[in-house]
Amino acid sequence: MEAEATVALVTGAANGLGRAIAARLRDDGLLVAGADIEPIVPDRGIAAYHLDVADLDAHDRALVRIEQELGPISVLVNVAGISLPEPIDRLTVSAYRRQLAVMLDGPVWLARSAALKMASRGAGRIVNITSVHSSNGEVGSLAYDCAKAGLEAATRALAIEFGPRGVLVNSVAPGFVRTRMSIVNGVNELESDWFRDVYIAYGRLPVRRPAEPAEIAATVSHLVSPENTYLTGQRVVVDGGMTVTL
Repeated sequence: MEAEATVALVTGAANGLGRAIAARLRDDGLLVAGADIEPIVPDRGIAAYHLDVADLDAHDRALVRIEQELGPISVLVNVAGISLPEPIDRLTVSAYRRQLAVMLDGPVWLARSAALKMASRGAGRIVNITSVHSSNGEVGSLAYDCAKAGLEAATRALAIEFGPRGVLVNSVAPGFVRTRMSIVNGVNELESDWFRDVYIAYGRLPVRRPAEPAEIAATVSHLVSPENTYLTGQRVVVDGGMTVTL
């Protein structure tokens, strides 16, 4: 990658995975633009920007402003996500559409806009944070699963079209991660008897613990680094071995 390409845009940077990824890329020496619909606590080397990724009309304005203030964007990490669990018999159009807007439509169009800029400069790296939900379902997660599976399909298409122009595009699919999204209906699933019994005591999760956000950030760090020169269009699963068990 070119020497000037040192700016990374990370969405969902106010907390959880997004904040951990922004901090890791900052520590890697990148100048980070953290974007979120929520306020971002000021942090050294991370510039805060307000952005609702579901607002497609706001993408180009945000990219222009970031590049004017920080420089050319060489890295995009789409992290922003929400979870609005609903069983199918109580599925609502509003929750369904909001989840797809935030986790499919928004990342796809933001990746397109950013990739076009990167391609014009001949280099770039994009990582889309998906989930094991893209291939493994769960009660109440139809919209979430559809969004994550769609984003992985988009990752492959983007990699095919932008590879010849120097832009590598991959997805990272985490399993259980210790973030606020682990709290479902007021209950932290990582502290539930169900999680301790099924995933730890009975070995459904081989490493016997959820991931910390920094562990997912480490994988992203490699994918966007100059060391990654050939990996593109791939889904990298970081789930402690969960999806290889029966």
